[in-house]
Amino acid sequence: MEAKHKYAFYLGCIAPNRYPGSEAAAIKTSRKLGIELVPLKGASCCPAPGAFGSIDLNVWYAMAARNIVLAEQMKTDIALLCNGCYKSIWEVNHKLKHNDELRDGVNEVLKTIDMEYKGSINVYHLAELLYDKNIVGVDKVRDSVTNPLKGARIAVHYGCHLIKPRKDREFGATEILDTEAPTWMEELVGALGATPVEYRQKMQCCGAGGGVRGYDIVHALDIANEKLINLQEVGVDALTDICPFCQLQFDRGQIEIEEKFGVKYNLPVLHYCELLGLAQGMSPQDLALDLHAISCEPFLQKVL
Repeated sequence: MEAKHKYAFYLGCIAPNRYPGSEAAAIKTSRKLGIELVPLKGASCCPAPGAFGSIDLNVWYAMAARNIVLAEQMKTDIALLCNGCYKSIWEVNHKLKHNDELRDGVNEVLKTIDMEYKGSINVYHLAELLYDKNIVGVDKVRDSVTNPLKGARIAVHYGCHLIKPRKDREFGATEILDTEAPTWMEELVGALGATPVEYRQKMQCCGAGGGVRGYDIVHALDIANEKLINLQEVGVDALTDICPFCQLQFDRGQIEIEEKFGVKYNLPVLHYCELLGLAQGMSPQDLALDLHAISCEPFLQKVL
């Protein structure tokens, strides 16, 4: 399909370094849906909202603004696939557009590297674009499927930063997109032919955000373990997310949970773009699923 929408693709840190299949899947599946993701060359860390935002807000604003300026120079809106990156880049863009004093202060810093924030572009999460019927929409996602994931029971994990806090977000802050009990990810999973499965405390954090995974790994894993217990209760074939950091927490985190708590789950964890890639006919090799900490093989045997 010829691309009707073009975005500067902000990769973040974890996807290209730990889950390159998510990066590949995002680019290839989007192309089939009329979206062209163009590399945002020269981009840095978003920077991580918990690690940077809670320590030095001035650094957080300036680093995020620099990434935005790179897209402004391309005259292209940003699309990204990580909730944490969305928290930093969307929020900084939003604040700078509406706070002249803050924008002037950031531009004083950017001036030292011959850059200036102008507020001329918007920032979107790729999941937001996939769900938006004016860009793609659930029906077009369904029409792109060549290998329906029939029989697969899949639970979804929304994560925190994309739709909350509601008062500071555009996506989700509408009557049809409930932030407390959303269903749009389930709709996107259903479009792939799979069965979305509800479970207890679906909206609970993965445990990694806010820098928790970095400074209190046991507490972070305890939160993830609670969600995995809830998932085990309802019997799912896989968990899907829309954030590589959440994916790391649930995928690699299962290995760490076994080491620290002696509990084993072996639950495959896939970014939604990877699921979409499988449904559109991409191979597990195309998606680098062998790089996941938890084997996806049982899930693949069911859907391929």
